[in-house]
Amino acid sequence: MNEEAFNLSLRKFLKTVGVSSQREIEQAVDKARAEGRLSGNESLPATMTLNVEGLELTVTFDGTIELE
Repeated sequence: MNEEAFNLSLRKFLKTVGVSSQREIEQAVDKARAEGRLSGNESLPATMTLNVEGLELTVTFDGTIELE
């Protein structure tokens, strides 16, 4: 296994996930605020599940997104 290639690939994947997830959440919050479903001071429970085929890996991460 090429450790450098693995690390670069993993970092690229995580960066894509992070940037894409942030954009999706921001757009959903903007839409919910525009529709009056959020006032802008909520705490939103969030869950992210990571699945990696071939490794039998499924991990769930829980957190809270604070709007204020």
